[in-house]
Amino acid sequence: MTDPVSYELVEHTLDNGLHLVVNPDPVAPGVAVNLWYQVGSRDEAVGRTGFAHLFEHLMFQGTWTGVASGEHLAAIQAAGGTANATTSFDRTNYFETVHPGALELALWLEAQRMEHLLVDQTNLDTQRDVVKEEKRQRYDNVPYGETLLELFELAYPTDHPYGHTPIGSMADLDAAALEDVQAFHDLHYSPDNATLVLAGAITLDQAVEVTTRHFGAIPATDRPRREAPGELPTFVGNPTTTLERDVPRDATHLVWRIPTMDHPDTFAIDLALDILGQGQSGRWHRDLVMKRDLAEGVSAGTMGLAGASNIALVSSRTREGRSTDELDDAVLAHLDVLAAQGPSEEEMQRVMAQLERSMLTQLASIDSRADEVNQWASLTGDPSRLNRILSEYAAITPEQVQTAARTWLSPDARATLAFRKETR
Repeated sequence: MTDPVSYELVEHTLDNGLHLVVNPDPVAPGVAVNLWYQVGSRDEAVGRTGFAHLFEHLMFQGTWTGVASGEHLAAIQAAGGTANATTSFDRTNYFETVHPGALELALWLEAQRMEHLLVDQTNLDTQRDVVKEEKRQRYDNVPYGETLLELFELAYPTDHPYGHTPIGSMADLDAAALEDVQAFHDLHYSPDNATLVLAGAITLDQAVEVTTRHFGAIPATDRPRREAPGELPTFVGNPTTTLERDVPRDATHLVWRIPTMDHPDTFAIDLALDILGQGQSGRWHRDLVMKRDLAEGVSAGTMGLAGASNIALVSSRTREGRSTDELDDAVLAHLDVLAAQGPSEEEMQRVMAQLERSMLTQLASIDSRADEVNQWASLTGDPSRLNRILSEYAAITPEQVQTAARTWLSPDARATLAFRKETR
């Protein structure tokens, strides 16, 4: 098929190693500035977890060169733009969307905190407390808040790079000395460990000139080679964690070890899970929610990890008064049927239409497009993959989906995290 998208994507590498990807879009009203550092929770040492996420906060706390605490965000907003940051297992990203006249400001601010971030004891103590409060609000004091933490403890050995989540250990953050945190920034936040995507109202020549002017003099670091997380075998014997908690309903999370986010089998796994679990047309919703009234909902997806061991997840919540065991058995039965019989051509067309609509909607805005470009550039080294991804999905056959379900989503190869309502 003809590729549904064909964005102009031009790469340029500065002498210091900064990888620049430009997506000129002359009809865009502004410019998206999207900077990914190849540092996430997988890069943290034992006893030093939570540092990548800590820096998501510290990077807004000013520089030695006169950018005051909080001024980065305030300056961008005063210029009519937006800014934010996120941390994950494989990367940390910092991003702004501004009108063309504020592009110089955004790039200057990014370059300043890359080279001159102010990491002192006051900022460390303040942001450490902010992160601890975030953990209390998002993980400790909400129903099912432990889900991600428990899932990754179940899916990965403790010493595996994916064996802990980006929020990290509060004990590790409490024990972190200022010099440890400063060393983490010096090692990871450098031009040779970063990819900058500029998308929108900018030409290639303008992008190279302005990026070189603001980032070109920042020195590269002598970084050790980043090792990929090791492969893990499929689960055997259904390892299970059961938590009795004060939750509204029983919930079950099934997890499988699968290949990396860009592996062809993972695309087929995505389609298999969409056929079963996407929207009201999915098999699980039609049968388990609408017909049999067993579940409040069933959802599924892959985690998008770039290391050698990714995971797929199926989550269900039991309808009040119904049997959780019956629901769990029914979820697995549908997986068995898909592995045995495969999807219909109609189902393949439906999930591809939904995937294409979702992706095209996302790519219509320059900020989310820049982030997608950076995902492929940073995690696979090939930003042009963005233009081919829909065609790659469309080329997958019903037989490949059936094989992926049988190979990777066998009920015998799962692990289980179960939340069960406390009995009083």
